[in-house]
Amino acid sequence: MTEPAAPSQWIYRPKPRPEARVRLFCIPYAGAGASVFRTWTDDLPADVEVLAIQLPGRESRIREAPLGTLPDLLPKVSAVIAPLLDRPFAIWGHSMGALIAFELAREFRRRYALLPQHFWASARQAPHLPERRSPMRDLPAPEFISELTRRYDGVPREVLADSDLMKLFLPMLRADISIIETHCYIPEPPLDCPISAFGGLEDPLVREDELNAWRVHTLQQFQLRMLPGNHFFLQRSRMPLLKAILEDLYGTATSVD
Repeated sequence: MTEPAAPSQWIYRPKPRPEARVRLFCIPYAGAGASVFRTWTDDLPADVEVLAIQLPGRESRIREAPLGTLPDLLPKVSAVIAPLLDRPFAIWGHSMGALIAFELAREFRRRYALLPQHFWASARQAPHLPERRSPMRDLPAPEFISELTRRYDGVPREVLADSDLMKLFLPMLRADISIIETHCYIPEPPLDCPISAFGGLEDPLVREDELNAWRVHTLQQFQLRMLPGNHFFLQRSRMPLLKAILEDLYGTATSVD
């Protein structure tokens, strides 16, 4: 039997800041690991600590079996994060990560009667909207890889060209797509915290109206920002994105370091 992962394996701290005023939990997109947030701390003030969630099946946890449904994933992530909710916190997720982040925020409300100071949904349609694309998680490997590349164009070419690497990454990629495709939205009251949504101006996967639909999930302020770039605009528009996060946290325009 595989030993449960230690809490430290679930959370990647690019730069520990134990005295930070707010903890920013970040959840990556499908196929990515926590390292996509490794440079965020460099451009955020000292009173914000970045804690990126490292899901099983990737990077430092590549040898672990990935989890392919939110009911399997949420209790584990929630239990690991729970001891870190002793100060103000916020949650940010991109694409698949936005879906996980949303359900995680609702899980915190149910389990601990706690809510984030702010919630950001990036490059993901509102969770109550139906999927527009046909399921792909059970396609044979060649068709799955072809469809994944066509839709997201996010798998590095060197990985696509290496059959051994693809065999290693395929279970994780299928599990991540499964999280998206098997999600069943259950209505609950809107979150009593501000929500901001981000989208890429050249993103063919998520429409502006699908991002704007996030507004029904908050009782407080909602804001939609469209930034230059495709589905992975968080790389091209990193600095405007971080500036917007700070504006939402502090309630005013704030300079990025």
